[in-house]
Formats: sequence, C-alpha cells, structure tokens
Amino acid sequence: MADAAPNLPQLLGEARRWFDDALLAGMRAAGERPVTVAQASVFATLDAGGTTVSELARRIGVTRQTAHQAVHGLIGMGLLEQVPDPASGRTRLIRTTAEGDRVHRRAQAALAVIEDVLAERIGAAGTRELRRLLTLPWGEPPDVRVP
Repeated sequence: MADAAPNLPQLLGEARRWFDDALLAGMRAAGERPVTVAQASVFATLDAGGTTVSELARRIGVTRQTAHQAVHGLIGMGLLEQVPDPASGRTRLIRTTAEGDRVHRRAQAALAVIEDVLAERIGAAGTRELRRLLTLPWGEPPDVRVP
C-alpha cells in the first residue's frame, strides 16, 4: 500500500507537537522544572477563577484520571492549588498559585517567540492566515455516517 498523504487531523497534531516540543524545551533551557505535555495543557485550559478537574479533562481530551494525575503533579510542584468551589460544596476548583502565574507568563512569552520563529519559516502572512483560519467558527462537529 502506498503511503497516503497525511489527513488534516494528523497535520494539526504534528503542528501541535512542534509547538509543545519547542515550548517544553525552551522552558527547560530557561531553568524551569520540566512538565509533561498533559501538565502544560492544564495551564492552557485553566479559567482565571479556577476549573474543575472534570472540566479540564474534557477540554484537553483525556480521562478524568489522567487530568487528576497531571493536576496533582502540578500541585506537588507548587504551581497549582485546590480551593473550594463557591458555587458547590461538593466540588473543588483548580487554580494557579503565584508561582504558577509566573511560570505561565514565562510560557506565554516563550510561545510568542516560537510563533515569531514560525513566521520566519513560513512567512508572517502565512502565520497570520493560519491564525485567522483556525479562529473561524467551525460550528458543532458534524454527525458523519460512514457506510
């Protein structure tokens, strides 16, 4: 069987890995403690006021157990904390600590540099167009029925 051209989800996944690899390597080189891709994804999906572990799991597309492990690793590093949810006595919210805020700001600065590198490689216009296309509303996922 001949190698088929990669489909769009594969290409998007490879692009995501490129950013993840660059970010994690840059943060390690800057002296930050290493985190996993799942742990970095937690930071990318946290709400300012805090987010439940179940919601984090949904947003990053992993099981609740995987999200729980990532969160508790970050709590152990002093980057996140659990606080009671004021809207519910049964749930707890995950939010960043002051140290987590510092690391998150540094990661955001690193991502800006990584985007600049991408713009150098594929062109500033290409990078702007990629951002524009990815931020267009896609609507709900289609209900596809394959025979």
